[in-house]
Amino acid sequence: MAVLPVDRPAPPRWLGVVAALVAGFWIVLGTVVAQTLGYLVDQLGLLTSLSLPVWRWPLAGAVGFLLICVPVLLTAVLAVAPGLRAAGRAWFAAAAALAVLTAARAVPAAQHEVYLAVLALLALAGAAVIGPSLGRPPLVVVGGLLLLLPWLWLGALGGVLETALAVVAALAVGLLAAAVLGPAFWAPMAEWSRARRIWVGGPRAGVALALLGAGVGHSGPHLLVLLALPMVGFVLAALGPAEARGPAVAGLVALAVVGPLAFTDPEEVTLLLVGRDAPFFAAVAAASSFLAAAALALGIGLVRVRRGVALGLAGVLALGSAAVYAGPGQPGFAGDRLFVVLASQADLSGLPAGTGQAALTARTTEVYRRLVAHAEESQADLRRALDRWHLDYTPYYLVNGIEVDGGGPALRALLARRSDVDRVLLSQVLRPLPMTAVAARPAGVAAPAGPQWNLTQIGAPAAWATGATGRGIVVGASDSGVDGAHPALAPGFRGGDDSWYDPWRHTATPTDAGVHGTHTLGTAVGRGGIGVAPDAQWMGCVNLARNMGNPAHYLDCLQFMLAPFPPGGDPFTAGRPARAAQVLTNSWACPKVEGCDGRALEPAFDAFAAAGVFVVASAGNTGPACGSVDDPPAFYDDVLSVGSVDSAGALHETSSRGRDKPDVVAPGVQVVSALPGGEYGRLTGTSMAAPHVAGVVALLWSANPALVGDVARTRELLLSSAGPPVDACPPARLGGLVDAAAAVRSAG
Repeated sequence: MAVLPVDRPAPPRWLGVVAALVAGFWIVLGTVVAQTLGYLVDQLGLLTSLSLPVWRWPLAGAVGFLLICVPVLLTAVLAVAPGLRAAGRAWFAAAAALAVLTAARAVPAAQHEVYLAVLALLALAGAAVIGPSLGRPPLVVVGGLLLLLPWLWLGALGGVLETALAVVAALAVGLLAAAVLGPAFWAPMAEWSRARRIWVGGPRAGVALALLGAGVGHSGPHLLVLLALPMVGFVLAALGPAEARGPAVAGLVALAVVGPLAFTDPEEVTLLLVGRDAPFFAAVAAASSFLAAAALALGIGLVRVRRGVALGLAGVLALGSAAVYAGPGQPGFAGDRLFVVLASQADLSGLPAGTGQAALTARTTEVYRRLVAHAEESQADLRRALDRWHLDYTPYYLVNGIEVDGGGPALRALLARRSDVDRVLLSQVLRPLPMTAVAARPAGVAAPAGPQWNLTQIGAPAAWATGATGRGIVVGASDSGVDGAHPALAPGFRGGDDSWYDPWRHTATPTDAGVHGTHTLGTAVGRGGIGVAPDAQWMGCVNLARNMGNPAHYLDCLQFMLAPFPPGGDPFTAGRPARAAQVLTNSWACPKVEGCDGRALEPAFDAFAAAGVFVVASAGNTGPACGSVDDPPAFYDDVLSVGSVDSAGALHETSSRGRDKPDVVAPGVQVVSALPGGEYGRLTGTSMAAPHVAGVVALLWSANPALVGDVARTRELLLSSAGPPVDACPPARLGGLVDAAAAVRSAG
């Protein structure tokens, strides 16, 4: 007997509407929260020693899809209205695309070209599976240029290859969007009024684009796409089913996406660059694109624009966009460079013996001579090859290497295959900003009336009472810069034409675009109650631009400290090793995000130790995990690394610590020191702790000139006179609190 079909009543219309509203809200909220948390986890890994697995983003994409697809499927099943069912299907396709595109973030941010290529391939594959439609694209150029305009003004392009791949990836994402929002999505809206399309169809399209946008861009820029792209759904809805077809969707989405992809560097959308810097301008550009899309949707909804008028507007906008890019924008390409480390490093054995300033000068001179001679000889063949390829480059001798002005996986692989090359590192280049960056600045405090608590804690006033004030010793500081006019620092500047170098901005006199360098140097040699060695002299160099550097610029300053040279001088031929700094204070690190690996700068610090220059460095602020002293130069054997304690002598929670580092600790919590502009303020970190120890070395060497250049004996005095070891990573015990008075007494 045949089984007769049973007519089941369709779900009530209101149930489908409620399901769609709940699903849409859940999708947008869940996507925003999940993607933001993913970015914050990445930043946590960057700011701490936390090692994150490469599969975290693929896993996040899969879990996100499972959480999203349930309400989406309910919408498709419960909805009676064709429009809601079409929206459910589009959301499901977009959720699947998000899961796949998110997996592409397994490619490291430093390999941006590779990521963009993978993104383009995945988006094109998705578009091919879903199947895009074709149509005519009116007003797309006008709308797209409006969305792109903020990026032309506030952003900056990377390298040529990186830019080309960003354009290809944006087009691929546009095709994918056209496939997701195909004719089946728009057809049910054919009879709707324009207002209904905008206010009902717009959010539906926006939800789908939110899902797609969340998967576009590396960690950081993807939040910018997620902010701006959903509003494009309202623009497409305003155009109407007859106009919002393949090329219209693809073109508008591509122009909305290419801004964040091409005009931002994922390594700069970071919490490391606080204040008015790259993340700030990127957020302003994304918000402006959002507002431009909202205004465009409103304008299309209120005014019917003829094709001729639209073409005229497109022409005006194209000219205006070009003028903005060439004028207040940042025209040109600013791609990353490559730092090529040669396989052979100089032999520094058998140097002149002895201690004291004369012996230090002799050793420094011989170290400089050997390093330069070895670099000139061993780099000759590679330099000839770079000349043949018409590539600009800068040679270095302190680490035998060459920075090449050009990037990309192909060139990197080609250079790495050479027998005279050990390895090739990326040398991060910060893209230009539309206006000068403004660093975060602490609140000002009154000028100190006497020695601050941190100086008293390490016994500096007691050391001064013996006559040890740092006189005759030169401390070299490489940082964000120095306010040379500050009353606490101006008297100690060594002067001459070889005591200041700024490879970033090429300033002629000591200046500080941030606050970090002035503050740290003030703790080492500042007068008026803030500096450990107030009578020492100083020389300075800018190795940080906007709180980020790269291997080459770190070496620019380190070479200047070993063999200073006059403005415009060639470090290979114009260096003056007799004018080298005797003590170096370094409150910086070169992490992987800037291009360094663990050995990147090691030959440089080996050379300083061989020459007799004492090097102090901050341990880092990625604690409290054990093993968190993980960025050069803090963990090098030839560097005395310093942790941070508070006024009670307790190790600060953020102070990095390892099994045998830091070597000593010093005050680093709410330390008062100089700020640019003649002001004073408090800062916290191991950056504040390290200059205390550099100042103590200056006190030791001024108290006993025979110690000058005797790095091993000076290190022994510092460690033996320090306070009790600090328990941090059992069973290891870190170095104790440095004691200036006890060290000076031990120095005789």
